[in-house]
Amino acid sequence: MNIDNAKSQMRKGMLEYCVLLLLRRRSSYASDIIQRLKEADLLVVEGTLYPLLSRLKNDGLLAYEWQESTQGPPRKYYMLTADGERFLSELDAAWGEIANTVNILKG
Repeated sequence: MNIDNAKSQMRKGMLEYCVLLLLRRRSSYASDIIQRLKEADLLVVEGTLYPLLSRLKNDGLLAYEWQESTQGPPRKYYMLTADGERFLSELDAAWGEIANTVNILKG
């Protein structure tokens, strides 16, 4: 069994939740999201993040707005929609259930 593959699969399963958690606090642009995930030891590349952000926007969970940047072209800042807030609340509950199950089994 390859532990790196197992860890990778676990991270993929958590990525959507982690991105929504970051956007709960404040709107962010993609490079900032990648940096904040990296600081939390969740390494993500742009090729993974952009399709996820696009899907979450298409699902109505995120919106974005363009903001001027002092360093180059305008940036697309993502934020949670009302549906995104509700979905994140449901994910919070699901995460609590999963963490509880794992803690019981680790016992």
